[in-house]
Amino acid sequence: MVFFILILTFLAVFIALPREFRLKFGFKQWQVDQIVKVPPMDFYLFGKQIYSEFPLKQGLDIQGGMQVLLRADMTKIDQIDRLAALESAREVISRRVDMFGISEPSIQTSHSGDEYRLIVELPGVSNADEALQLLGKTAELEFKLQTTESAEATQSAIAYLNQFQSTGLTGQRLKRADAQFSQNSSQPAIGLQFDDEGKKLFAKLTTDNVGKRMAIFIDGLPVTVPVIQEPILDGQAQISGSFSVEEAKQLSIQLRAGALPVPISVLEQRSVGASLGESSVKQSVRAGLIGLALVILFMILLYGFRGFVATLALVIYAALTLAIYKLLGVTLTLPGIAGLLLSIGMAVDANILIFERMKEELRAGEELERAMELGFGRAWDSIKDANLATILTSLVLINPLDFNFLNTSGLVRGFGLTLLIGVLISLFTGVVVSRTLLRVLLPLVSKRQIPANSKGARS
Repeated sequence: MVFFILILTFLAVFIALPREFRLKFGFKQWQVDQIVKVPPMDFYLFGKQIYSEFPLKQGLDIQGGMQVLLRADMTKIDQIDRLAALESAREVISRRVDMFGISEPSIQTSHSGDEYRLIVELPGVSNADEALQLLGKTAELEFKLQTTESAEATQSAIAYLNQFQSTGLTGQRLKRADAQFSQNSSQPAIGLQFDDEGKKLFAKLTTDNVGKRMAIFIDGLPVTVPVIQEPILDGQAQISGSFSVEEAKQLSIQLRAGALPVPISVLEQRSVGASLGESSVKQSVRAGLIGLALVILFMILLYGFRGFVATLALVIYAALTLAIYKLLGVTLTLPGIAGLLLSIGMAVDANILIFERMKEELRAGEELERAMELGFGRAWDSIKDANLATILTSLVLINPLDFNFLNTSGLVRGFGLTLLIGVLISLFTGVVVSRTLLRVLLPLVSKRQIPANSKGARS
């Protein structure tokens, strides 16, 4: 177990460290002042390259940018289709944001009564007018036929797009687009259903162009380019291929965005300056370091060697937390930093409960090693109950099932997510890591260094 903790700590520190930082220490006669660069992870596994620089994602309030509140007009959409239309609109907005080249955007949906909205956060955006024009357009779906084939198309995206010509068939004639399974191969597929006018046009197009490619374009870009296998006369088509279930669902959502055109209007736009975020981060980090130093000082002064072991576990906790943030792609916001700092303080709760139980066992006359094992065992119920309450609270804040009667704010969810990750990791470091380190190191310390009648904070 000690070897596992050492390897885990080394990997966590490697991932958690910034890719570049300044190292400065020494005296007047001898000083070290240089920029240290941490290499990215770069290796091959089963012939596939694994490469990552482990960036730490920054939210809008830290990086700066723009937050836009959009309203989806559902007046022309049937009640049963409105949630699907809202999700489709979110998918289209996501594609547009990706084309705009925005790093780490956040796009959330919310609805209450007859109000359907999208909250879009665009970190690092400086051209607000261009972004608003991009977000405010209604999705446009169009079926196009490939009329020519050019060798230039393999080298030029424009030449490839020019091969396809409009057919007059648009998303306004598409009634449904659903993920289903092919009747021939039982593989995931996408089913299409047209209205009466679309049925006639689609029948003519498929009859006259068997063997040709008919691409489906959304916002001027193809999302799928199937081949017409046979004439389709009943207005119900199926796009088959090597889709996974998730890919079929995502593609059907994109197609529904054109099948259910939802006018989008901007309700509110708010710009956030990067300087405000940088200042807030520095103040938060400074406050966190001061708080961490006070916690470490308290633990060492009150519990001596055991407090030092708890401090080691706390350092491992911090490294693991930052590493998991980077691996899971957690976007760090100011409320998220607050959740992180809160969880660091809570990470020592388990150690305090355990150490106080150990004191009670020592006062009862137990040997040091047995008192340690009893302290961990008998404190577990209190640790479990306290952390379970925090975990449930975090899940309510995160609202993973998107209940309307619970929080839907991205900032609050960020706080809940960082708090949840912190509590789960603190359970591991506070119980498993601390226990392992104490089992190895505590027997090396004389019993007289931990008197049985020592007094401390009661839990």
